[in-house]
Amino acid sequence: MTAPLTPPPPPHNQSPDDPWAPPPTGGGSGAETWYGPEEPPAGPGLRTELIEAAVVTVVMALVGGALLGILWWWLAPHVPLVSDGSAVYFKETEGEQAVGVDGTFTLLALGAGALSALVVFLLRRRGGVPLVVALMVGGLLGAVLAWRLGVWLGPGTDVAARAKEVGRGVTFSAPLKLGAKGALLVWPFAGLLVHLGLTAMFGPRDPEPRSSGVDKDGYGVA
Repeated sequence: MTAPLTPPPPPHNQSPDDPWAPPPTGGGSGAETWYGPEEPPAGPGLRTELIEAAVVTVVMALVGGALLGILWWWLAPHVPLVSDGSAVYFKETEGEQAVGVDGTFTLLALGAGALSALVVFLLRRRGGVPLVVALMVGGLLGAVLAWRLGVWLGPGTDVAARAKEVGRGVTFSAPLKLGAKGALLVWPFAGLLVHLGLTAMFGPRDPEPRSSGVDKDGYGVA
């Protein structure tokens, strides 16, 4: 007769804090699941961004352009002219009113660009390429509309007819004229720079990648 087989010894119970303990395996009820870094939230979608960009462009061009044009017509200095019956002259040959007209438009356009960029950033912090393009296009269209609206609201452009109407030696205002056409680019570029600065300083950040909790040897790390 042979002796009964001796049952194998029970497995050695190791402490969870034992550095020599094997790594946990998946599938068991007591196994610990390791998660990788969270995925960043998805954006609103290209279609939504395009719709928002179209709305921004229209509002800036129509509403912003109209307000800028009215303010320019209201705040720009008047350029005095006078007629001697045969020709029209500047009443003040050394006056700086003409320069002030361009300067007023430039300052107003600068403020409009900064304000529009701030409003767009507050309404849509995540930004995006369509919104940046909308700021540029809407600012340019708004500046052109403001320029033409201010000229239309100002004195008539027919200087000879106006001089004949008021008579010889009577001072009248010159038409509102934008001499430096480069001022039309102030609004779009100011809006672009301010929006990029706000996005860089206060825009949302991508989440930092977190450690998976497993070292190169397959063991968990704290």
